[in-house]
Amino acid sequence: MNKYMVITVIGADRPGLVELLARTLVAHNANWLESRMANLAGRFAGMVEADVPEENFDRLVAALERLQADGLNVMVDSGLSGQDAGGFREVQLELTGQDRVGIVQEISSALARQGVSIEKLHTETESASWSGETLFRAWADLRVPDDLDMEALQQGLEVLADELMVDIDLKSQPTA
Repeated sequence: MNKYMVITVIGADRPGLVELLARTLVAHNANWLESRMANLAGRFAGMVEADVPEENFDRLVAALERLQADGLNVMVDSGLSGQDAGGFREVQLELTGQDRVGIVQEISSALARQGVSIEKLHTETESASWSGETLFRAWADLRVPDDLDMEALQQGLEVLADELMVDIDLKSQPTA
C-alpha cells in the first residue's frame, strides 16, 4: 500500500534542484504526482505531492531531510488520499486591481465565510501600462459547496470588489 506525502522545499535558486528532489524520490520508488514551483524573491520554492510504498516512507523522509546539506530546507507532511469530492463544484475566480495591502486577506476571508475553499491560488504584480502603478492579479480555483447560491456569492464578491476597487470574475466549470 502506498502513502501520500506533501513535500515543501525552499532554498537558494540554482540549476539542478528539481533533479535533486526527483532523484531522491526515484531512489525510494516514490511517484511524483503534482507540484507547484517558482522562483520567489530569488529563492526556489516548491511543493510536491508524491506517493511512496509504505515500507519506504520513513527512509524517504530521512533522505529528504538530508537535502539540508545541499541547501534545501525541506518539510514533509503525510498527505490524505481518497478525499470525497462530492457536494462541491469547481469555480474559477479572476481578480485584477490596483495593488494594496490586504487584498488576499479580504477576498479569502469573504470566501471562507461562505464555506468556499481555495484549491489553487496564483498571484502576481506588474506595472500598469497606462499609469505605471502596481497592478495586482490573482487567479484561483475554488471549491464551492453545491448548496451555496452562486448569485449570492457573486453579489457578495461584487460588493467587496467595489470596496477594494478591483474587478472580480467568477466562472463555473461545466459539469461532466
